[in-house]
Amino acid sequence: MENKNTVGHLVALLTIFIWGTTFISTKILLNDFTPIEILFIRFIMGLIALMVVYPHRMKVKDKKHELLFMGAGLCGVTLYYLLENIALTFTMASNVGVICSLAPFFTAILTYLFLKDEPLRINFFIGFVVSMVGICLISFSGTSNFQLNPLGDLLAVGATIVWALYSVLTRKISNYGYNTIQITRRFFFYGTLFMIPSLFLFEFKLGLERFADPVNLFNIVFLGLGASALCFVTWNFAVKVLGAIKTSIYIYMIPVITVVTSILVLHEKITSMAAIGTVLTLAGLFVSESKIFLKKKASNQKHNDHAKKAAQV
Repeated sequence: MENKNTVGHLVALLTIFIWGTTFISTKILLNDFTPIEILFIRFIMGLIALMVVYPHRMKVKDKKHELLFMGAGLCGVTLYYLLENIALTFTMASNVGVICSLAPFFTAILTYLFLKDEPLRINFFIGFVVSMVGICLISFSGTSNFQLNPLGDLLAVGATIVWALYSVLTRKISNYGYNTIQITRRFFFYGTLFMIPSLFLFEFKLGLERFADPVNLFNIVFLGLGASALCFVTWNFAVKVLGAIKTSIYIYMIPVITVVTSILVLHEKITSMAAIGTVLTLAGLFVSESKIFLKKKASNQKHNDHAKKAAQV
């Protein structure tokens, strides 16, 4: 069990590392593609990749489970990314980044309300506050003024809530014993299906000639196969092993990874405020997860006390 938890943490770290670097790929692609084009193409690629990797037909055990798959696809693929992308057109990216980093908090609340299997502890809230301070420092380190836009910020809050719903649904589905790749493929299918109406509302064109540029091709493949196909499988696996709350805490690390990759790839300079924010974000993650270590320490202490009593007898 201990080894499985370790693998779960490593997989979550890998997922967040890739998701944290998608900012760079998306920023490059936005020079030639619209947000909806990037979104639809990457998930179509992800769906095809999963079908090729694991072509076995999925047998649904209960018709009610299909509704959960639909809900997960709608929340985790369609609504989350659409709301996030639309929010960016109304408000600053730093606003969206900070607000969407609230996902672990909403996930914790919804998991406690609906699943009752992961209690909320004081160290979670302490770690949350510390990480949010760090995230704010990272996000606003390059801005001289912070302006709120009610519509854009509300859309970002909506994106955060639907991701929390996705995490809860994924946790519930993981208890039914389905193959991780199969359920991820199901999510992608419903996500892209629900995305189709939005193609008519926004400027969407296929424009395959744009993929003749190696840079565009590399980045869309990275988003489609890496950030979508691979990462959704690894994220769902981590949620299954660690639980929705523990896994979502890793979302705090995304701004840190984005800052580092921006320096390496885009040659952006990190400010002292961003450096402090990076340290605080990691510290908050450690505090939120510290209950594991405290629990082990308490268990070891209890074992030692029993051993001493036995020796005295």
